Amino acid sequence: MRSAAPVIYLDWNATTPPHPEVLAAMQAAAEAAWANPASVHGPGRRARAFIEQAREAVARLTGFDARDVTLTSGGTEANNLALWHAFGDEASGAGAPAWGRLQGALVVSRIEHPSVARAAEALAGRGAEVAWVDPEPSGRVAPEALAAAIDRAAAVAPVRLVSLQAVNHETGVVQPVAQAAALAHARGARLHVDAVQAVGRLPPEAWAGADLVSVAAHKIRGPKGIGALAARPGIRLRPVLLGGAQERGLRPGTQDPIAAAGFAVAARRALDAPARYAALAPLRDRLEAELLDAGRAVGGAPVRNGEGARAPHVANLSWPGWRGDELCAALDLEGVAVSSGSACSAGTAEPSPVLTAMLGPERAASAVRFSIGEETTEADVAEAVRRVARVLSRLRPLPAGT
Repeated sequence: MRSAAPVIYLDWNATTPPHPEVLAAMQAAAEAAWANPASVHGPGRRARAFIEQAREAVARLTGFDARDVTLTSGGTEANNLALWHAFGDEASGAGAPAWGRLQGALVVSRIEHPSVARAAEALAGRGAEVAWVDPEPSGRVAPEALAAAIDRAAAVAPVRLVSLQAVNHETGVVQPVAQAAALAHARGARLHVDAVQAVGRLPPEAWAGADLVSVAAHKIRGPKGIGALAARPGIRLRPVLLGGAQERGLRPGTQDPIAAAGFAVAARRALDAPARYAALAPLRDRLEAELLDAGRAVGGAPVRNGEGARAPHVANLSWPGWRGDELCAALDLEGVAVSSGSACSAGTAEPSPVLTAMLGPERAASAVRFSIGEETTEADVAEAVRRVARVLSRLRPLPAGT
């Protein structure tokens, strides 16, 4: 029977609760900006203003020019747009997608978000050379391994793009983006950075040197269904969808000024959010330490996944003898919201590909991710640990080897 106790939300990496200022802005926009923003009449222009305000706010947040910010349906579309842009037929012009056999190489790590990994696999299926980079057990992609992959790919075809996330979505491990940028540029390639888990949580140095940066509004307390791809001037993006001329033809479809209004407010708030997240590190460390103690108290041997530089709000733990998805379900019944991997992969029977690449399938199958946010309190952490201990004592670990 589901607990009646208040839910403790420790899944801020999956999504963040919309900020009250965001909701208020969206409500105001719903009344004022109901027209089609592509229309040239007065109501259309009023709606269009909300679109441009979001574009400008994202540009300021990411450090790019507003003219080079393309609004998308979220981080997934932004990542796909970034990867596919590198393989267009130059003779067909900037507005044409690449339908034929692809030429060139792409370098991608094994721990990318599914929206990057699956796009890379699709590109490989169309003829692109894809060089995959294995992470270290710490969860970090070593610059040396990245350099070797770039050289390996370059021996087959010109390297068009390197894609590396700024912060891993499951472990919170910070990736060496600045070194990746130097390596990519030395080979004449561009660097795409999936900064969905970094923007608003780490300073802009986390994606410094990137040529393309993906952002999602719902990770920074904005609405779902809207994101952005920011690009350096002169980069010719190519659409993955065909239709109208919205977003300079790169993202056809009627834009949503209501979501844009919320995105604009969230992006402005996110400018100083890294300081708020940095202050969460001691609370995350306490949560992590007490969870490890709770597991040991019932005969388990829990371990942390991810070492070195990490985002200050993420703790990923493996619980040998337990299954991560079963622990998540049991904790849900206790009123603790956590996850066992990327929310985009929820419902699959396979263990996390990120942790599998880092540490193997057994470690991945027993993993649970805890991620805190601006509204998480010390009382939340203390109560969450109590509830986790209750679940662990009820679901005793299986003996090793069973």
